[in-house]
Amino acid sequence: MTATDLTPFIAGLPKAELHVHHVGSASPRIVAELAARHPDSKVPTDPEALADFFTFTDFAHFIEVYLAVVDLVRTPQDVRDLTFEVARDMARQNIRYAELTVTPYSSVRRGIDERGFMEAIEDARKAAESEFGTVLRWCFDIPGEAGLEAAEVTARLATDDALRPEGLVSFGLGGPEIGVPRPQFKPYFDRARAAGLRSVPHAGETTGPQTVWDALRELGAERIGHGTSSTQDPALLAHLAEHRIPLEVCPTSNIATRAVATLDEHPVKEMVQAGVVVTINSDDPPMFGTDLNSEYAVAARLLGLDERGLAALAKNAVEASFLDAAGKARITDEIDAYVTQWMA
Repeated sequence: MTATDLTPFIAGLPKAELHVHHVGSASPRIVAELAARHPDSKVPTDPEALADFFTFTDFAHFIEVYLAVVDLVRTPQDVRDLTFEVARDMARQNIRYAELTVTPYSSVRRGIDERGFMEAIEDARKAAESEFGTVLRWCFDIPGEAGLEAAEVTARLATDDALRPEGLVSFGLGGPEIGVPRPQFKPYFDRARAAGLRSVPHAGETTGPQTVWDALRELGAERIGHGTSSTQDPALLAHLAEHRIPLEVCPTSNIATRAVATLDEHPVKEMVQAGVVVTINSDDPPMFGTDLNSEYAVAARLLGLDERGLAALAKNAVEASFLDAAGKARITDEIDAYVTQWMA
């Protein structure tokens, strides 16, 4: 069965998403609205011009464009509106649960009050769950390009009981990998983990497998963001498989940022063949012209999956999530019921 044939099935499949960025999920609609609110920005307000704006030459250019969009988020109301609209777009795809990667440092350093930021994302989270039924949780990540100052601020915001939002479950590390070694962030991950947060750094996206080893050994990673280069090291693949450490794979993102040359060369099949737990994600979907449904269609083609195979992939994400046991059982049962009804 082709990916096109599976499109209706994928659209209705209940899903969880584990690697998707907050600002990077802003649709052209909300980006254009924010750009209109802040006309001094470099970001175009026309949706067609935005498509050109979101065409990247390499990973460094992607970071440049991403930060231009971050600069549009200047008030707690901007934060609240963006977050709620992201949840609306997720609900349209039958995403039942998502761990949204949020970079609070980028907002508070631009002048947004810390408490106002936390209240804005929490208000949007609760409203989205009430209106759409989509459950959101937060991963606070360090923007690696901003260095140890950003790490200190992010760790403080994530562990201060007076500020830490109720929905926060994990601690991450994003941004460029080249020139940003993982081990320097160990003290901040140690603090976050001591406060009960789970470790989910990006690693091995644009650098080699050593970055993944560093994330595992130095940062205590429980999941790896991307991990694309893991297939270059058989010992690493074996370690990931043996210890059931999931990879958050984002195929279209890897092509858009030139981390992988073409989809046909994407290493996801090698990961699965090695027994690694793979989850499929969209990363920064509007910026890459994709969404989670499209990524499942890509995965179906690359992995040769039918409906039951896609359902198993969806269950991987649920099981690899930091949702409580009852929540995992609820979504898993919903996936099983959907497949049974579809096949009948």
